[in-house]
Amino acid sequence: MAPFGLTRRCLFAAAMALTLPLALVGPVHAKTSQSQWVTVWSTAQMTPGADSALSPADATDATLRQTIRVAKGGDMIRLRLSNATGTEPLSLRNVHIARATITGGSAIDPASDRPVTFGGLNDIVIPAGADYISDPISITVADQSVLAISFHMPTGLPQPQTGHPGSRTTSWLVPGDHVSDADLPEAKKFDHWFTIAGLDIESGSAKAAVVAFGDSITDGYGIKPNSDTRWPDFLGRRLKDRPVSVLNAGIGGNRLLLDGLGPNAQARFDRDVLSQSGVKYVIVLESVNDLGVLTRDAPVTQAAHDDLVARLKVAYLQMVTKAHSHGLKIYGGTITPFIGMDYYHPDALNEADRQAINSWIRTSGAFDAVIDFDAALRDPVQPDRLSSAYDSGDHLHPSSAGYQAMAEAVDLKLFEN
Repeated sequence: MAPFGLTRRCLFAAAMALTLPLALVGPVHAKTSQSQWVTVWSTAQMTPGADSALSPADATDATLRQTIRVAKGGDMIRLRLSNATGTEPLSLRNVHIARATITGGSAIDPASDRPVTFGGLNDIVIPAGADYISDPISITVADQSVLAISFHMPTGLPQPQTGHPGSRTTSWLVPGDHVSDADLPEAKKFDHWFTIAGLDIESGSAKAAVVAFGDSITDGYGIKPNSDTRWPDFLGRRLKDRPVSVLNAGIGGNRLLLDGLGPNAQARFDRDVLSQSGVKYVIVLESVNDLGVLTRDAPVTQAAHDDLVARLKVAYLQMVTKAHSHGLKIYGGTITPFIGMDYYHPDALNEADRQAINSWIRTSGAFDAVIDFDAALRDPVQPDRLSSAYDSGDHLHPSSAGYQAMAEAVDLKLFEN
């Protein structure tokens, strides 16, 4: 027989469950055996630098409106917001989502404006280090739609802030609560994202997701804002008739082994890859920054070069093990040329390191398949350099034509099973 105190507590809990207001319990969402959530947009979270963070004065009692382009559509969505790098709670009020009326503009279609709730609440406090996933939201979203996410920040953003500085997408900030305004013509504009982390579609046109996991080459360094011409964008358009969404988990300056502008690849793999809904595939394109930083400030010994190459292989194998343990297929992208790049000023030893890593990616059998970005972009006469047809000008980052060539180097059969 249960102790008297325990019995009383059970009865009290049952009574409270019957009398709680529905708004506190949260909306009821019927599930069917066919229901499946798939992430159709995401971005990797990091701490913005001083040149991209919002000032406390600007972010306090202000409305932030941000737009995203979703790879695939449907009729039911849910939003993920993040306080991943914050060390204090994040307070947000009056969270809304709507269809944007124009790419690169702050105007929304008022008829599509929807409040976003979390357990039935529209005002939320996200704990430090946490992500919150919204209740399902009924809104019709077409493939390649642009959605606007707006919320009021009553007390600003916690320090350090959480976001993605390399959004290559315009956001808008205006004092006060203007979440449902049809347009924000007087707002400040900047090309950074804050706290928005992902968007899922339920039983829509996507049945699986592929995560493009990498550095600034994946993040789309050098493209024009709002142009959506990163290589994962081009890949997503190539997959327009297939039920696969492409997610961009690139961070500028990212490295496999050490932190840089964002957390190292090993530290963020679980959050940026494994936690995505419906993810089935991952493409890894990392380590050019590891190779470049090694000798950026001074030459090192051959032993140091060899040690770096060996540790990079171990790091790749860690990601392969994690991906396979979660039933994912993982594809290795070869490292593209960077001889001539002024910031890293690589020499023959750096090139030898790159060739060693690429040879291992191609021949080790560690990956489920290889995507040869190196072969797609290198100069046929000087294979240690980017082809001039695909070079943005800094000899490291591809141009838009180069990003398109990278997407075209991906065999779409890799996403058939």
